[in-house]
Amino acid sequence: MNYNTSRPKMIIPEYGRHIQKLIDHAISLEVKEKRNEMANAIIDVMGQLNPHLRDVEDFKHKLWDHLFIMSDFKLDVDSPYPKPNAESFLEKPNKMEYPDGKIRFKHYGKGVEDLIKVATEMEDGDKKDALLLSIANLMKKHYLSWSRNSVDDKQILSDLKRISRGKIDLNEDLELIDTKEISTRNPNGTVKSSNNKKRKRKNFKPKKKY
Repeated sequence: MNYNTSRPKMIIPEYGRHIQKLIDHAISLEVKEKRNEMANAIIDVMGQLNPHLRDVEDFKHKLWDHLFIMSDFKLDVDSPYPKPNAESFLEKPNKMEYPDGKIRFKHYGKGVEDLIKVATEMEDGDKKDALLLSIANLMKKHYLSWSRNSVDDKQILSDLKRISRGKIDLNEDLELIDTKEISTRNPNGTVKSSNNKKRKRKNFKPKKKY
């Protein structure tokens, strides 16, 4: 019995071994017209086996690229798209530059600092006041998720002032979102049930002892 472990390794196993055998057979054909005819038939089958690729932009182009890759770039056929080369797949990807911006308060995150910067550049008015209140409430949520303890609103307002380098100085009497409301919310935003008691089953009768 032949096991997959003893068979040649497939380059793209998602299409199955039958597609790989068809591609290998297409490579062995001497007449190019026959190879072209078989390559187009293989592309149709590959598209039927992977219907999710139809939602991908230029999915036909992707199928043809996979065809050449699975043939180890040995299949000589006329493709409606530029034929890829092996060198392009062997090239190492460009190194991603890590953002070097320093965050003063890491538990609040870079996004909060960016919002504060936007707020400092806004003109005074209702929109700015609403944004500052939203930022302060967001900071309080982040603080509680980081420390899991209660936090004083004055601490949040003080940190807001420090992050803005004194440009934002809110009234200490400002009321932020209630701590209990934050702790009783699920990650999806729904409120947790406060009733933790187990419900009794109706019409429950204990078994008789004989």
